[in-house]
Amino acid sequence: MKVTSSEFIISAVRPEQYPEDGLPEVALAGRSNVGKSSLINRMINRKNLARTSSTPGKTQHLNYYRINDALYFVDFPGYGYAKVSKVQRQVWGKMIEEFLTVREPLKLVLLIIDLRHPPSKDDELMYDWLKHYDLPVCVVATKADKIPKSRWQKHIKIIKDALVMRAGDELIMFSSEAGIGKDQLWSLISRHIEDQESEVSETSPSSD
Repeated sequence: MKVTSSEFIISAVRPEQYPEDGLPEVALAGRSNVGKSSLINRMINRKNLARTSSTPGKTQHLNYYRINDALYFVDFPGYGYAKVSKVQRQVWGKMIEEFLTVREPLKLVLLIIDLRHPPSKDDELMYDWLKHYDLPVCVVATKADKIPKSRWQKHIKIIKDALVMRAGDELIMFSSEAGIGKDQLWSLISRHIEDQESEVSETSPSSD
């Protein structure tokens, strides 16, 4: 996909703040400091539209970014940071659960994992939870440029085994710095949006 326009729309904390234009949405979930903001910026060819933070756990809302007036990236709060209070984690968890289970425009969830490290227990729980609700998931392994290519397959196997990845779910290697995986990820996103839109049109009643 060629990105010609991108803009930050809103940091939402309540469903009534979510956009109502019906554009397809792609959610990004992952640990704090796993590189979600950097991934967004690389995907849309911007340096700092999605602001990266040196303070883990700082993102506390659902940040909406509209791309080409055709879809949204929805950046979730990072999870797994110890200094975030238990109460705040519960609030975030409830907000994300409600979003994922009822949000009709949601087409795909990108589970962002640092390729250099085995998935955390929180990563494993998030993947299991997403599959429990039968949500379409792509695992994106970031920071691929930090590991020699000769070791990529070893790290990919560690991730797939830890998550017990289901057949049909893809894993894409990604590097925000080197651009690795960008085209592949856009292709996957476009396919999910197009496939689900065609399903809707096929099941919609005829106007005849």
